[in-house]
Amino acid sequence: MDSENEKRLKGVSRRQWLLGTGALATTAALAHLGGVLQPARAMGGNTEKWPWPYEKLDPMATAELAYKEWYRVYCGCAVISSVFTQLREKVGEPYVSFPIDAFVFLEGGVASWGTICGSNAGANIVANLIIGPRIAGADEGHLIGTDIMQWYCETALPVFKPKEPAFKGNIPQTISESPLCHVSVGKWMAVADKTVGSPERKDRCARVTASVAYHLVELLNDWKDGKYEEEGDWAPISDHGINAQPNCMECHGGGVPEAPRKKG
Repeated sequence: MDSENEKRLKGVSRRQWLLGTGALATTAALAHLGGVLQPARAMGGNTEKWPWPYEKLDPMATAELAYKEWYRVYCGCAVISSVFTQLREKVGEPYVSFPIDAFVFLEGGVASWGTICGSNAGANIVANLIIGPRIAGADEGHLIGTDIMQWYCETALPVFKPKEPAFKGNIPQTISESPLCHVSVGKWMAVADKTVGSPERKDRCARVTASVAYHLVELLNDWKDGKYEEEGDWAPISDHGINAQPNCMECHGGGVPEAPRKKG
């Protein structure tokens, strides 16, 4: 990429990238397929129409639900359940037909692989189902998802304290500087000096999940009121030319993949 383009992209917001450059890149990438691709959406069922209706929720009530659900279905599924079970009562379909518990696989950084924290993944699923597909120009769902991830990276978590905690002792707060389960949990374990199977670690993750659910509903409520403004400033494509997270060097140290730059 030439220096002029680099300077131009440095000033491009995430919203502009998604609506402009990103959309053009997607169109160009699909053009050579000759229009053979068809929309891959559910057909003939209650979940076909997208985006889904949303009614404002109480963030604290949502966080309490997410905390309790963590002990049943863990992080990602708990975030989804905390929002969608309430919307089943407030809205009805398509939430009634949505298989919430199918997303239990998000636990442990997706099937226990320690990748993205399930609470981040669950928040992205919720935001995108409610707001709509990025490819159709509904970029707020994507932006809320990435806002949640950056907030997760930069915030001393957990911030939520349940009314009736399963573990009644002290739960230290840590800043993960990463959206990954492995890094987030690992840093907390080092500070707390507790094992992954300890009741303290379990309650910590339940509280982190509730904290994410709380903030997710705050952002969704702002969106519903027409007041949502993107919070984050991380734009990996325009900054680095490759999808990435902002703390690569913390784990890799060296040998981080780098996208080739176009020569002028």
